[in-house]
Amino acid sequence: MRLAIKWNSPVVLTFALICTGVFILDQLLLGRLMPFFTIYPSVNWANPFSIITLVTHVFGHASLEHLIGNMTFILLLGPIIEEKYGSSRLIYMIFITALITGLLNIFFFNTGLMGASGIVFMMILLVSFTNVSSGQIPVSFILVALLFIGKELLHSVESNQIAESAHIIGGFCGSFFGFKAYNR
Repeated sequence: MRLAIKWNSPVVLTFALICTGVFILDQLLLGRLMPFFTIYPSVNWANPFSIITLVTHVFGHASLEHLIGNMTFILLLGPIIEEKYGSSRLIYMIFITALITGLLNIFFFNTGLMGASGIVFMMILLVSFTNVSSGQIPVSFILVALLFIGKELLHSVESNQIAESAHIIGGFCGSFFGFKAYNR
């Protein structure tokens, strides 16, 4: 029996390749590329590149550990979500989550933002909706939401380089998408 390699999740795999490509290219360019994949606290609304970062920030990662951590979750959870909701919906969910996270970061937080952590947490909460039956909220969703929000709130009081707000916003987006899909 001959096994073939299958491109099973085109959106997830392409997303992971873009993130990895951006990271490698940035390393080769000695950090000159990452500003195009970072949201800064003061956005120049007249500069199209500045506006584009509202969405492209999800492709930039500060370190190899940051990239590998996010890609591990995305490659683990993403194919399940892409199979259940479809490629077009997943692109929409990633885009909306990136945009909302970017806008809220600009308007309410005085920090820079880069990375796919908001997308990861959107997927973590969204994947818990995969086996929803009519009129029921999965206990797994409730537990994941409580653990996730509790952990992020605890970490939000620490002085670190992690944007817990992006995690929480991504989690809310995933919850919204899950409830919205369930109510169709």
